[in-house]
Amino acid sequence: MAANVKINRALLPLAWIYGAGVWIRNQLFDRKILPVEEFSISVISIGNLAVGGTGKTPHTEYLIRLLSKKYKVAVLSRGYRRKTKGFVLADENASSQILGDEPFQMFRKFPHIWVAVDSDRRRGIRNLLNLSEKPEVILLDDAFQHRWVKPSLSILLSDFRRPFDKDELLPAGRLREPAKNAARADIVISTCHSALGAESPVYGIAGQACNDKQILQTSFRYKSLLPLFPEKSTVQKESIERLKKEAYSFLLVAGLARPQDMVEYIEKYTTDLHSIIYPDHHPFARKDIDTITDTFNHIQNKNKRIITSEKDAVRLIGNPYLSEEIKPFLYYLPIEVVFRPEQETIFTQKIEDHVRNFKRNRILA
Repeated sequence: MAANVKINRALLPLAWIYGAGVWIRNQLFDRKILPVEEFSISVISIGNLAVGGTGKTPHTEYLIRLLSKKYKVAVLSRGYRRKTKGFVLADENASSQILGDEPFQMFRKFPHIWVAVDSDRRRGIRNLLNLSEKPEVILLDDAFQHRWVKPSLSILLSDFRRPFDKDELLPAGRLREPAKNAARADIVISTCHSALGAESPVYGIAGQACNDKQILQTSFRYKSLLPLFPEKSTVQKESIERLKKEAYSFLLVAGLARPQDMVEYIEKYTTDLHSIIYPDHHPFARKDIDTITDTFNHIQNKNKRIITSEKDAVRLIGNPYLSEEIKPFLYYLPIEVVFRPEQETIFTQKIEDHVRNFKRNRILA
């Protein structure tokens, strides 16, 4: 099955210029002209070659669930679009404005781990290692291009519908660096939309692009709806299948890189879907909240809900313009990573072996 990747060929000359700059930068790291720092604990990078969403946060959360059973885990992100600077360690005062959307989302879900943000990952790791109780594993979110740090293990994600070896560099395509640089990764995962299912065939990422590494595949499974404001709701976990049987109307509010995936999923459970789509990481201003409230109030069906993504939820939950009247109707839709059945054991074994062996080898050294 071939992927239909749209390339703006008129912009290829600009992509070649961009590629030259990327090549020079990588050569400076490869030749050790620019310093690369390694650390004494396991540092696992989760990233991609392309701009846009490939599911880095759900995959990071999968690793948190897997590793935090045995190890002290920290997540370090740059904190995209946060309002703060420098190193910030999440605490009880954390918010999406302080940490950024995804780090705050992970902090709320996993309060037993450290979540920190710093655009300088070397400084961020040093600060985490200076804590009185040090982490044993650090997960670097979106760090494949952050070559100032050499991870002990690198995981590269590729969109099922737009495999990197069929794509071109920016601005003609969506690649931040050439497909051949996937060879730096230790594990390559092709991620696909949940509607395709974990049993769907993989679009052909050429093995040569990954140094003939095995390419794993994941999909995303939507879970039960959860209320943004549990104290305002009588239902703490809602089945979307039950809402379908009762002919509910839905207002979808989403600021995502690819909202169509969520739209297609929710369309299966209602005949009356209203959607308000914003750009990725959209900050909800007063006029946005007014639009959401007015649109919801104009839905005639008495059985209705507002549904948003987990990432959007962290920006809505502390929004000062959100009225009390719609809080009981606001729900978010969590997602989780699902591996092909025969591949989950392969992946978890690779991760567990790496962390265990890295820790043992450091002790012996």
